[in-house]
Amino acid sequence: MVKDIHESKILILDFGSQYTQLIARRLRENHIYCEIHPFNISIEKIEKFAPKGIILSGGPASVYSENSPKIGTEIFKMNIPVLGICYGMQLLTYLFGGEVVKAERHEYGKSELLILDKGDLFKNVSGSLPVWMSHGDRVLKMPEGFEPIAETENAPYAAMRNEEQRVYGVQFHPEVKHTQFGGKILENFAVEICGCEPSWTMENFIEYEIDKIKETVGNKNVICALSGGVDSSVVAALLHKAIKEQLYPIFVDTGLLRKGERESVEKTFMEKFHMKNFKTVDASDLFLKRLKGVTDPEEKRKIIGHTFIEVFEKAAKEMPDAEFLAQGTLYPDVIESVSVKGPSATIKSHHNVGGLPERLNFKLIEPLRELFKDEVRELGKELGLPDEIIKRQPFPGPGLAIRIIDEVKPEYLEILREADAIVLEEIKKAGLYNEIWQSFAVFLPLKTVGVMGDERTYDYVIAIRAVESTDGMTADWVKLPYELIEKVSNRVINEVKGVNRVVYDITSKPPGTIEWE
Repeated sequence: MVKDIHESKILILDFGSQYTQLIARRLRENHIYCEIHPFNISIEKIEKFAPKGIILSGGPASVYSENSPKIGTEIFKMNIPVLGICYGMQLLTYLFGGEVVKAERHEYGKSELLILDKGDLFKNVSGSLPVWMSHGDRVLKMPEGFEPIAETENAPYAAMRNEEQRVYGVQFHPEVKHTQFGGKILENFAVEICGCEPSWTMENFIEYEIDKIKETVGNKNVICALSGGVDSSVVAALLHKAIKEQLYPIFVDTGLLRKGERESVEKTFMEKFHMKNFKTVDASDLFLKRLKGVTDPEEKRKIIGHTFIEVFEKAAKEMPDAEFLAQGTLYPDVIESVSVKGPSATIKSHHNVGGLPERLNFKLIEPLRELFKDEVRELGKELGLPDEIIKRQPFPGPGLAIRIIDEVKPEYLEILREADAIVLEEIKKAGLYNEIWQSFAVFLPLKTVGVMGDERTYDYVIAIRAVESTDGMTADWVKLPYELIEKVSNRVINEVKGVNRVVYDITSKPPGTIEWE
C-alpha cells in the first residue's frame, strides 16, 4: 500500500467567504492536502480529521453581531497552529479578548502591506507588497500575547501573531491573485509553521487511488457513463489503469452531440486506451422522438434526463457482474452539499444529467471527489488523455437541445452542428480556445430577409456566444476581434445551408445565463 497522501493536511473552516475555495486551491497548488468544512463542525470530527493546522476563512459577518458565526476555544487546546483570514482574524481577536470595531474607513481592494517581521509567516516574502483587502471592521486592540507583524496605512494590525500558541491572523486575503506572494504566505503557514509535507501531487494521487480502487472493487466489475467531457473521461482513464477489463464504459449517443463528437470519443477510448468493453448506445431516435413538439427549456431538460437514465439503466443491466457505478463528482460539489451559505434560487436545472445512483442498484465509486477542476485536468494529463479532452470547454448534459431555442428538429440540429463546428474551428485557429470559458453557436428559429447572389433569401439566424469565467457562476462576454467575428459570420452564411444572418451575444452573467436555455 502506498503512503497515505492525506496524512499531512490542513483543515479550512468556512465562515461564508466568497474566497474560501481559493484558500484550498492555493494550498493544493503548493502540494498541501486540505479540506473545507463548515465552521460549526464538531470538535470530535476535527480531532478525527487530525489536521496539522487550521485556517479560519473570511466571511461577511461582524464578530460583535449577536448572530455571527463563532467557534469555541477547544481548537486552541489541540496544540496545532491556527491562521485567521479577515473575519477569521477578527474572530481570533474576539476569542482571545481583544477588541474589534467598525472601521471609520472601509478597506476594499488593493493596499500596500508593510511587513514588520519576516520570520515564519512572511519568510522569503518581499518587505512591502500589494495585498487584497475586503473588510468593514478592524482590530482596535490586539489580545494579550499577540504582536503586530505587518501593517497598512489604514490597518496598524494587518497581521498579528501569538508565537507561543502558534496563532496567526491576517486582515488581507492571501488566497486571491491580487495579493502578491499570497500563495507563498499560505505555504509558509502549512509547511514552515504546521510542518506539512508537500506530498499532494497527481502522481502520488494516481498511485494512492489505484490501490484504493483495487481494494474496493476486488474482482467485481465497474460501469461508468462516459460523455467525452473532462470529468467522465478522467474517471474512465483512471479506472481503466486500475482494473483494466473490469471496467465497462457506456457512451450514450443522444443525437444531441456536436459534429464528430461520437467518433472522437470512440477513437480516444477504443483505439488509444484499448478499452475492450467500451459500448456505444445509439439512442438518438428515442431522444428526438420524445423531444418532438417540446419547446419549454425545463421540460426539455427533464425529458433528456429521464430518457438518459432509462437508456443507461437498460445498458447497465446487460453488463456482466457489475456491482459498482463510477461517477465524476468533484470536490466543489461535495463542498456545496455542506456549505454554510443559505439556499439559492433555482434559475434552471443543472446542465449535467444526474440522478443515476437513485435509479440503479449499484455501489458508488467517486474517485475525483477530492479534486478541483484544475486538478482533474492535471490528473488527465498525467494519465495520457489528449489535450482535446483535457482542455475541452464545458458542454451541457442536455447537449445541443438547449442551444436550439425551439422544438428540437433534425434539420435544426444539422444547421446548428455545422455552424457550431465553424465557430470552434475558427476560435481554435485564432489561438483563443483555451483562454475562453465557453464558445458556441445558438440556433434561433426565426427567419430574416437577406440577399445572396442577387436573390432574396428568407433563412434562419445563428447567434455566437463566447464568455470568460473562472467557475461559471459569473461570466462576461469576450471581446472577440472583429476580424474573427467577421470570418465566422462569412463562413457560417456561405457554408451552412439555411442561415443568412449571424449575431453576437454581448450579455454578461448576470443578468443573463451562459446558455440560452
